[in-house]
Amino acid sequence: MVVWLLLTCACLAERINHEGRILGPLPTVTSPILFNTPEADAVVSAMQVFPVTSPWNEDITRRPLLTNSDAMIAQIMADLRSDRRTLIAFQEMNYVLVPDSQPRQDIEFFNYPDQSDLDGGTDPKGKYPIPTNLPIETWPSQTGAQTLAQWQTNDDGSDRHAIMVAPGSGSIWETWLTLLSGTGWQASNGAKFDLNSNTQRPAGWTSGDAAGLPMFPALPRFDECERGMIEHACRIVVKRSRYRNQIYPATHFAAPSTNTSPNLPAMGQRVRLKAGFSIPSNWSKQEKAILLGLKKYGAMVADNGNFFSISVTPDNRWPGGCFSHFTSISITNFEVIQTTGANEGPRSPGAPKATAGPDQSAVPGQPVPLAGFVSFTGITPQFQWKQYSGPGVATFGDASKTNTTVTFSQPGTYTLMLSAEDGVHAVAYDAVVFTVSSAKIDVTAARAGPDLSLHWTGGSPPYAVQQSSTLLPASWQAVTTTSASNVTVPATGLSAYFRVTGQ
Repeated sequence: MVVWLLLTCACLAERINHEGRILGPLPTVTSPILFNTPEADAVVSAMQVFPVTSPWNEDITRRPLLTNSDAMIAQIMADLRSDRRTLIAFQEMNYVLVPDSQPRQDIEFFNYPDQSDLDGGTDPKGKYPIPTNLPIETWPSQTGAQTLAQWQTNDDGSDRHAIMVAPGSGSIWETWLTLLSGTGWQASNGAKFDLNSNTQRPAGWTSGDAAGLPMFPALPRFDECERGMIEHACRIVVKRSRYRNQIYPATHFAAPSTNTSPNLPAMGQRVRLKAGFSIPSNWSKQEKAILLGLKKYGAMVADNGNFFSISVTPDNRWPGGCFSHFTSISITNFEVIQTTGANEGPRSPGAPKATAGPDQSAVPGQPVPLAGFVSFTGITPQFQWKQYSGPGVATFGDASKTNTTVTFSQPGTYTLMLSAEDGVHAVAYDAVVFTVSSAKIDVTAARAGPDLSLHWTGGSPPYAVQQSSTLLPASWQAVTTTSASNVTVPATGLSAYFRVTGQ
């Protein structure tokens, strides 16, 4: 049996991403962590990579087709060799997670310093948080027996992208043609992005990608494929793109002046796997995860190349052949959508906001009121309660109403989630935690001079009194165990949550 008592601190909201997944606390990065490790998985799985309103996180399942979608798909196919007219996944871009305190190093930008973020450096050099274990594109799964140190210095003529991610500050740095030459780093150019904002590159600027887009948010990662679906758009490469054309959020085009056909895709053009494409049940979980994401989030044209390809991380934990079925998916299974602009779709005014109410306690089998609330302007959203976690079953009186009841089948801790979806904006989520016990304990608190006096009724001894300075996440520390129904604790300068458990 558990009761929650707030002494002086306000309740902290759950961190819930655009997919409705509770992120939990973000682990602190204290030293560089390579992407292909469980430690990196734990960090990136708790990150909100760009705001929920970002184009990368935009659900496009309802977006209408471009009027010339069929013609554009036909053009994309016709530009490729007949044996390359299918989807393919290349294991390419990787990344390293760095602490905010990572020492900065000079990196010389030898092609486009005028379109690079120097970030404290002096033209043509940037000051980037480059660790000694900075991975370079395709390492380790595609570089044979070469060590990371060898690959950092191997000027093999490939694209050699590099990505540094600082989860604490929410910043990423991306470079192209990256090489450690002697004791100094160099790259064609460098771009910095703020993961907490939808700010684009300046108009006309490139990045590590030809479209001026970031690469990190586009990469299917090991951790999300393990969860069952990628939660963002991918980057996709086409043979030819359109001259002087880029679509939000792209900022740069990469085409000769002869590429003027309206059926050529622009940089930033967004394709979607058709909803009717049936994903075979015997395909790998990695293939299923990516294809589900391509149906919901699609892929943005980011570069020119010789394939219709997406990029995945070159993680040596991928099972062999786990992306091999992609080459059986014809480009005709894709369609081109009408994209939303900088102030459209999820970035337009009037987004709903959901409030699930305060955390509560309950008794199994007894209905408990839910006092949810959704604020919105314009389109009336669809409301929905669901059980996110818990040891038993939570049964709602009417899950489509913000104010309803819930009944729990057995004791334990349950998380319930309220969502509001209007079909235009990102789905609004909030969560409430219920502590369900076989008998209810009611607690009152009162000041007693410099102390706090707690009294309770209900339950059976022994009672355990605990406190935590935070609730989400909570870190409960024992105060005392007693057979009595009251306890006095020092309260001078105290800001804490208390709970009492019994038999």
